[in-house]
Amino acid sequence: MFLLVAMGNLLNVFTGRLARVIDRSRKLSERHGATSGIEHARLVDELRLLVKRMRVINNAILCAVCGGLVVCVLVSLLFLQYAAGLHIGLAISGVFVLAMLFLLLSLGLFLFEVRLATHAIKVPTEFLEHE
Repeated sequence: MFLLVAMGNLLNVFTGRLARVIDRSRKLSERHGATSGIEHARLVDELRLLVKRMRVINNAILCAVCGGLVVCVLVSLLFLQYAAGLHIGLAISGVFVLAMLFLLLSLGLFLFEVRLATHAIKVPTEFLEHE
């Protein structure tokens, strides 16, 4: 059951990040026609990066949802094993491993998206205080 709660919390984090990326892309899209030159090129580069981030977050959400579904199957199999006296330990183990793989994939994609976001931040050196 803890896996299902974990997947739900991850989905909450992922959808929050996706919402922020979408909001940022909407703001930049509004400015698209009003820019030119270097500013326009930077805006387009950032929009491309936002599209990539959206794709990665969507894949992380897909893996987390699939993981949640597999956890539901796992709980059902555990219930069936207990209630019907079935000997399906190997199937249960396989389903558990599959749930862990989906969790691993979703976390890996999340890490990749966070890395994309942090590499995109470019602070001009004149904003930094020199010692």
